[in-house]
Order: sequence, then C-alpha cells, then structure tokens
Amino acid sequence: MSLSDKSIFAAKPAAKPYKLFDGAGLYVEVTPSGGKYWRLKYRIASRERRAALGVYPTVSLKEARDKAIDVKRQLSRGVDPGEQKRIARALKVSPQSDSFGALAAEWLGQRRTTWSASHWTKIDAMLKRDLLPWLEARPIADITPPELLTVLRRIEARGAVDTTKRARIVAGQVFRFGVATGKVLRDPTPDLKGAIAPAVKRHLAAITEPKVAGRLMAAIQHYEGTPVVRAALRLAPLTFVRPGELRAARWAEMDLAAAEWRLPPERMKTRQPHIVPLSRQAVEILSDLHPLTGKSPYVFPSHRSRLRPMSENAILMALRSLGYSKEEMTGHGFRAMARTILDEVLDFRVDLIEHQLAHAVRDANGRAYNRTAHLEGRKKMMQAWSDYLEKIRREFESECADRLHRDAA
Repeated sequence: MSLSDKSIFAAKPAAKPYKLFDGAGLYVEVTPSGGKYWRLKYRIASRERRAALGVYPTVSLKEARDKAIDVKRQLSRGVDPGEQKRIARALKVSPQSDSFGALAAEWLGQRRTTWSASHWTKIDAMLKRDLLPWLEARPIADITPPELLTVLRRIEARGAVDTTKRARIVAGQVFRFGVATGKVLRDPTPDLKGAIAPAVKRHLAAITEPKVAGRLMAAIQHYEGTPVVRAALRLAPLTFVRPGELRAARWAEMDLAAAEWRLPPERMKTRQPHIVPLSRQAVEILSDLHPLTGKSPYVFPSHRSRLRPMSENAILMALRSLGYSKEEMTGHGFRAMARTILDEVLDFRVDLIEHQLAHAVRDANGRAYNRTAHLEGRKKMMQAWSDYLEKIRREFESECADRLHRDAA
C-alpha cells in the first residue's frame, strides 16, 4: 500500500530503525530519535544501492516521489546518482546545476564502468587541471567558442600541444552530453578547428629490425637488476602486452599448467577479457619467480609492499640502465617490435597478430572476436615468437664471441 502524509506523520520512533514503504523502491526510514529520512533503493551494474532524497516533512511525499522519478531517469541513461554526487563533491560543484562542472561530473560518472581505471583517472585529472579551474561554475549554455579557446590557449602556452588537443576533445564530449540532456543547444568545439596548433604525431620508440632486436634480447638476458624487474623485463617481449597490464599482472590470472595468462575485462583497455598464450620460455620465467613473489597477489610486486605492483617506471628504468634511451626503446615498444617482425619476418596472419595485441579485431559481421578466437593458432604463434627471440639472441651472442676471439688472436 502506498504511503500518505497522514501515515508518515503518525509513525512513531521505535527502539530500532524501521521502514515505511511507498513502492517502487521508495521508503521512509524512521530512526529511534524520531527522524524520518527518504530513501530510494535501486540497482545498477547488478549492485543494490540507496539514494538519500531528504528528510520528511522538509521534503514532502510528492517531492520525494518526484525525486525518485528523477533518479530513475538518470538510471535509464546509465548514470549512477550516488556516483555522480561523489564526483560532484570531488569537483566541488552542485550536481543540480547546469554548470560545465556539473555536466562534466555526470558525464565522467557514466564512464566509470566502461573505461579502464587508468584512463578514467587521466581524464579526471586533466579536467581538474586544465578545464575546471576556468569553466567549472560557468553555465554550460553561456560558454562561447572564444571563451573555450582562451582556456585551451592556456594549455597550449605551456607547450602541451597534445594535451590541448585532448582537452578540446574532452570538452566536446561534455558539451555533446549537455546537448543530449537538454542543457545546451550545440557543441562549440568544432568552431575551434584550425585555431589550435596541430599535435605532432609521434610513435613510441621501438626496435623493429631483427639484428638490433637480437642485441636487445641479449642485453635483457644479462640484465643484473632485481629478480622481480629482471623477470618482468624478460617477460615483456615474450607476451607483448601493454605495460600497465604487465606490471599489474596477478598470480590469480596465471594458469601455468595450461600455459595461459587470462586477463579480466576490467584490466584491459578494450574492456574485453583477453588470453595470452604462454610459451615454454614464459612459463619457465614465471615458474622461477613464483617461489619469490607467490605470496603476493601481484606477479611483480613493489619492493616496498607486496600488496602493490611494481612502479610503472621499472621497465623504463631497466631499459635505460641497459643503455637504451627513450628515443630507442620503451616498454610499449615491445608491442611494435612483435607486430612488425611477426608480420614481415615470420609471416604470421595479421588478424592473429592484431587479436593477440588485444586490438579491436572484428569478424565479417562486425562482431568482436571472443577471447578464445583462434587460440590454437595464437599459441603456435607465441611459441614461434619466443623461439625466434631466443634464436636472434643466440646469434648475436655468437657473433660477439667470434669477434672477441678474432680480436684476441
């Protein structure tokens, strides 16, 4: 039965809190002190949540029902109102306003479950650093192209051309979210094309020539750093996963008996589960490391705490210690090395390579391949790749030994 003002007013406090239900998740919680609090129970992403809608009688029965309808409208758009309020508090804006900051908070809240945690954090930081200090309290409908350009010029002035471009893209996404929710009529960012210096496309440094790759593999083999970093550095070229996926690898993801590394969707840039077949050499590296780090959830724990993964700079610093500058090789460069040599030297099918790189490969009907697609073919490819890296390393070491022998003679 639905509530009435009379029944709510007549409710008396008890020794323990109790609830008066109105329907569709809306209820009044009566506390032992006599307080009467409106709550709405809802579910999002299969989790039960509760929204606080105010205190009776300050918020009347009709107002509480209207608020409940507003929450359900947000849920229909995929917005968690509780998450939105939390983000709005962090950004120091009112979630009820039509300001740029409030729309940014709601837009960002929607993407919490669809983006990787690292990407979400980067966009959140960029908003707080580059856009919100000047646009946070501005009504989004009042922001003009020249005003937005002035904000972007501040970023450009410090030489951050790539960040300027990304900030314009993010601002455009917030404006388009505002258009979709009826808060603004149009997105002004297309008017700024040509007004900002174009970003220079730079590829991450990578070694893709086989002989040079052989030298790199020899250097890695003889790296004398800590056992954890040494193992990570040796595994990086064999698996060619993204650096963040490698450093935060968990033992729970490893099935050494099946020779598979199974990454869950929340750890992937594509938000899709991914399987990395482990070659004989990769299994050997992990098996040797397990007695050392097996009590940590992380395969490569930080030297400061086994409850945290190693530093994101660990692989980079190891490469620098081996004499490779940032213009020569990066942790991400192992992906480009594999992509190029597997295709151009070992002649593997491009779709197998792309799928193993966890790129968005799709079938003839436009559907994303599942994680087990072409798994047997990928297993053969990953073993052939490890064998090839071992071969070019030994060839380089043999050449060095011959050269030393000739010099000694």
